[in-house]
Amino acid sequence: MRPRRGDDGGAVVAEFAVALPAVVLVLVVGVGALAAAGRQVRLQDAVADAARLSARGESEARVRGAVVDSVAGASVAIAPRGDLVCVTASAPALFGLRVSAAGCALAGGL
Repeated sequence: MRPRRGDDGGAVVAEFAVALPAVVLVLVVGVGALAAAGRQVRLQDAVADAARLSARGESEARVRGAVVDSVAGASVAIAPRGDLVCVTASAPALFGLRVSAAGCALAGGL
């Protein structure tokens, strides 16, 4: 059978070849954003726990360990602010970004 004039044969393949990289890019960015958000939530939770530990008088090593055990590669800073003890941390996420979190607790609290 001879191709007809104006035949669209192969158009679907060409459109798919053009659209596929865009779909893959959107999926990669979406997965990366979800992973970064999950890491942010874990870091915030770890910082809140670490602030409570520090406020109860736990050692600095124990406080830092509470964050680093939850989120690998996190850098931690502990600082008193008036009646509060505040812990801030940041950790690497995908695509070279960093997520950060801070939490404070009343010093001497139980």
